[in-house]
Amino acid sequence: MSDFLLPDIGEGIVECEVVEWRVAEGDQIEEDQPIVEVMTDKALVEITAPEAGIVTKLYVAQGQIAKVHAPLYAYQVDGASNNMSEAEPEVAQSASRDKPVAQTTEPSTATSTPAAGRLYDKVPASPAVRRLVREHSLQLTEIAGSGKDGRVLKEDVLAHLDQASPGAASANNNVVSNQTVKNPIETQAPRVEPLRGVRAVMAKRMVEAASTIPHFHYGEEIDVTALLALRERLKPLAEAQGERLTLMPFFMKAMALAVAEEPIVNAQLNAAGDELHYYHQCNIGMAVDSKSGLMVPNVKNVERLTLLEVAREVGRLTTSAREGRVDQADLKGGTISISNIGALGGTYAAPIINAPEAAIVAIGKTQWLPRFDEQGAVQRRAIMTITWAGDHRFIDGGTIARFCNAWKAFLEAPETMLLHLA
Repeated sequence: MSDFLLPDIGEGIVECEVVEWRVAEGDQIEEDQPIVEVMTDKALVEITAPEAGIVTKLYVAQGQIAKVHAPLYAYQVDGASNNMSEAEPEVAQSASRDKPVAQTTEPSTATSTPAAGRLYDKVPASPAVRRLVREHSLQLTEIAGSGKDGRVLKEDVLAHLDQASPGAASANNNVVSNQTVKNPIETQAPRVEPLRGVRAVMAKRMVEAASTIPHFHYGEEIDVTALLALRERLKPLAEAQGERLTLMPFFMKAMALAVAEEPIVNAQLNAAGDELHYYHQCNIGMAVDSKSGLMVPNVKNVERLTLLEVAREVGRLTTSAREGRVDQADLKGGTISISNIGALGGTYAAPIINAPEAAIVAIGKTQWLPRFDEQGAVQRRAIMTITWAGDHRFIDGGTIARFCNAWKAFLEAPETMLLHLA
């Protein structure tokens, strides 16, 4: 019998949460077969079997914490069981004779475990939904999913719980009219959920960034009327190549061009605080509100990519982040970040820098507002609000203003970006 030790699954990661076992004790497994899903402080990771065999023991229960380099499960390599049975036939027969008859007729706990039946029929659901299912002692296979490809959503779980307690609802309907009913808010205890995974790391990093980096905020309005018109013209061309063209690729390309004018915004201060490291590549991160918490994957070398290539990367990273499956490489090496709160309806924000980066911009929603043109006539214009946060240890107000003005110029007259594209 061999123990499978939880390997290194990311730089600096020492533990993770077991989200779901894809096998049960006693299951036959094949090489490279998915065994378990674990949630690190950065992403959801699927661990596969190193070789074929039989699972003999699961050391860490679902929902519990597993330690790196500690045993995760035990398995017996194919062929080992035959050798053991040939070497010790008498011991096995003796144990069989001594075993009570009642126990031999009981079904195996491992074979009756729901996870064994779901080995090749995994129900798609986010880690938060799986945790909610576990808290109510349910199985995902019992719940009808209303999401894409049968994905189980939080609303599906709550609806299933409501349907599962018709007796309680009937009893409530038959309550005597003069009976005093307690306020449910006063009687229900709060649901307690441990802070783990991505949310735990987000809490730690936000506290560190807010308490160690002096933030300087700078707000501005950008007229994106021409940019919206250009995007509408380019959308069919992008869709013809299978890409969805949002405004984010334009924001990123304009930012990479503006960095060339103010390179200090793309620099980082070392840990000792006595050196500035200027980066030639512009790796732009984008904050994604995933089910697991805030993730900031970044598009590498934006200055070298075409608009369509940036759009492709934005689509890939957004999908991966929302599913909680971002590669570690996509989360490392960012030099500047964008938080698009406008997608959720926000107008203004005071973003916190994604350390060790030097700046981040929060993009508010675009509104059609009246504005005066050069002749004094009122026109309907698309106005987008933005708020920058800069590391005030080495970025001053003048620097962030000049950088923002350069970025704004490219966005308000997007055709000018053509003059700078390689």
